[in-house]
Amino acid sequence: MSPHLVNPDPGPTRPGPGQRIAVIGSGIAGLSAAWLLAKRHEVTLYEAESRIGGHTNTVTVEDNGRSTAVDTGFIVFNEANYPNLKALFEHLSVPTQAAFMSFAVSMDNGALEYSSHGISALFAQKRNYASPKFWRMIGDLLRFQKQAPRDLAELERTGETLDAYLTRSGYGPLFRDAHLLPQAAAIWSCTLNQMTDYPAAAFVKFYMNHNLLKYDVRPTWRTVTGGSREYVDRLLTDFGGTVVTNAGVESVVRGRDGAALRFADGRFERFDAVVLATHSDQALALLEAPSAEERRLLGAIGYRPNRAVLHRDTRLMPKRRKAWAAWTHVGYSARAGEGGVTYWMNELQSLDGPPLFVSLNPALEPAADTILGEWDYEHPVFNGAALAAQKDLWSLQGQRNVWFCGAWFGSGFHEDGIQSGLAVAEQLGGLRRPWSVENESGRIHVGPHPAAALERAA
Repeated sequence: MSPHLVNPDPGPTRPGPGQRIAVIGSGIAGLSAAWLLAKRHEVTLYEAESRIGGHTNTVTVEDNGRSTAVDTGFIVFNEANYPNLKALFEHLSVPTQAAFMSFAVSMDNGALEYSSHGISALFAQKRNYASPKFWRMIGDLLRFQKQAPRDLAELERTGETLDAYLTRSGYGPLFRDAHLLPQAAAIWSCTLNQMTDYPAAAFVKFYMNHNLLKYDVRPTWRTVTGGSREYVDRLLTDFGGTVVTNAGVESVVRGRDGAALRFADGRFERFDAVVLATHSDQALALLEAPSAEERRLLGAIGYRPNRAVLHRDTRLMPKRRKAWAAWTHVGYSARAGEGGVTYWMNELQSLDGPPLFVSLNPALEPAADTILGEWDYEHPVFNGAALAAQKDLWSLQGQRNVWFCGAWFGSGFHEDGIQSGLAVAEQLGGLRRPWSVENESGRIHVGPHPAAALERAA
């Protein structure tokens, strides 16, 4: 498919003379970097697909003459942990509304079911009242909520994995395999097995920062009214540069005075700087003659392919209607370490009409006549090596006129992506974001511009 030029409409006036900058990748990191850079510089945003937005992917479902916007990637945020995203939404007047969050587990075709939707949902399966294993799971949960923060300093010292910590601390298998790991795997869009390698200290800090260790205090979650494409559309309207979809960028060739993009049709285009806002493995693949340090750091973060299916099949929800929740882990003991998560979109986005679900890597294939669409995403997988590499990623910035940003600079979420994109735009472009928030880059490791640091050292 040939490249397609998308002109912002109406769009603000292009800024005066400045750098020519290419931004490759139109997820939240690339969008935020390009948007801010274009306030002062000549920016072209390149996207390999025909659609702008990356994991922000809203689709329209038609049902009896009614159109419903449903998110299939990015769905929710909260104001406490997403300060820059909240500020961007306010700056662009993006409408948002409350999202009703809850978590359920359904194992082995309903042999074990419960939900966080209240006491009646917790005991939606009546025999749980008389189950010693179930009561132990609740006891382990309460113990974990109190003990994990106390153990944080030791976990930072030892660097042990989540699996090692749970085993050493004597937590039961039901708490591990039917609560904590399913919940965490749903949050990070990975398998239970992959979560076991997550560094325990980073896990506990994330849960503490998101108030997930307090049963009586939980963050207030929100979703974009009309679907998350609303913010993408408003950002593009306010973007002063050029957007190219189906871009066909094959490689980045660096020189002393700039960098050039090589396209699939053989063309070259030179820029003063290039921002790679792709996944880290994609960024590494695009670099012609990457340095040893680029190979080491960009290659340290792995990715998991995830299949998202939009459907109406209620078999992907708990058997007991009372146990239905916004997020449901569906798993099978015979396939321990796997399992998928189903998002109940009516609950999350306050959608009327028949049930709408998005299942990520469904453990049970939805009936074909209920499927409305499916998409393939990739999410970063974090282990000790990945988190160690993150601490040094910023040292790559600006080397031979190439910069990097993406949610993989942090925990893999929208706020991590926007923090990295804005920080790159500020250091590369010499301008500030139009808001101030506390700890604006607190979810990622940002250092001074490496070149500026070398000048000071000299």
